[in-house]
Amino acid sequence: MAIRFHNFEEAKVNFATATQEGNEEQQAKALNAMMESLASDVEKDIMNKVNTQMSDNAVMQARGLNVLTSEEHTFFNTVVEDGGFKETDTLPKTTQERVFKDLVDEHPLLDAIGLQNLGAVTEFIYSNPEGAAVWGPLFGDIQGQLNANFRKETISQLKLTAFIPIAKDMLKLGPVWIERYVRTMIKEAMAVGLEKGFVAGSGQNQPIGLLKDVNSDTGAVSDKTSEGSLTFKRGEAMIDELTGVAEKLATHTVNGKEKVRKIENKISMVVNPKNHFRIKGKATIQNASGLYVTNYPLNIKSYESIFVPEGKVLFFLKGEYIAAMGGTEPIKKYEQTMALEDATVYIAKQFATGKPLDNDAAVVYDLQLTEPAGA
Repeated sequence: MAIRFHNFEEAKVNFATATQEGNEEQQAKALNAMMESLASDVEKDIMNKVNTQMSDNAVMQARGLNVLTSEEHTFFNTVVEDGGFKETDTLPKTTQERVFKDLVDEHPLLDAIGLQNLGAVTEFIYSNPEGAAVWGPLFGDIQGQLNANFRKETISQLKLTAFIPIAKDMLKLGPVWIERYVRTMIKEAMAVGLEKGFVAGSGQNQPIGLLKDVNSDTGAVSDKTSEGSLTFKRGEAMIDELTGVAEKLATHTVNGKEKVRKIENKISMVVNPKNHFRIKGKATIQNASGLYVTNYPLNIKSYESIFVPEGKVLFFLKGEYIAAMGGTEPIKKYEQTMALEDATVYIAKQFATGKPLDNDAAVVYDLQLTEPAGA
């Protein structure tokens, strides 16, 4: 059963605002507040479930409470007995896999972007399908340069850090609840970090976000230039506007030449939550049965992100962004700021990376959801 967050959601919005508008000190303060709120919400949720816990494993699974493997039980039982994590502790592989599954199941935008779990791998090779196979005469020379169509991506260069404050009272609950708590903290903290990086990352010690362009000559990262304004007016006007977006995404530049690619059922739209329902309302109609249904033209999928600025809308193509996690570091005690009373703060680091395959993988438009005066 998913957790209903209260304080965390508000703190997450404040953190997003601080990353866009605040200085380094304000960002650090907002991060601390967000992690404290997350810990508080998760702890309250677990305490409520402990009070109604049932021992039957089948019932526990039906309520979303996983049954630990023997390795997980031993690991988290040791955490309980030792009063916390050791400097050499790395989460069991099955727990790491469950964190990834929870990430994509509970955060549809990360799934739409194409987040991959590479396990312990910190490098992978991807290819440009065009040119990977080249026709030629039966007995002629081997055609094309195969190595030019494959590129290697290293993900160990970037690390995503999750803070895990564990209160002393939490350790008394036993390994099942400690595993659930730790897994939820890592999942939610990393979901925020991944979403921020994949959507708005600056490329400096973080991913290059979909909202950014990369200069092919200098490698400099900058904000995408708006392609124009969208009103999302009902009917044919909306169809025409989104058709223009689709046509823009269908063309991309390869080695200075404009080429066309297939985009059917691949377009996703991302907007700030404050704009989401205004747009959704314009795409909602009442059918003959009296039910209200929402459908966007061209089968475009819609998502929310607090990291898309208000008044902007982002469109991207599924499969045109590298988003990968792979390899972890041992959990360590956090000795610096954000110390909490009656709790020990640990950090879990996850290797991750993200960047568009090219600048044409996404486009940005301005929103004009209210008609100008005199229109």
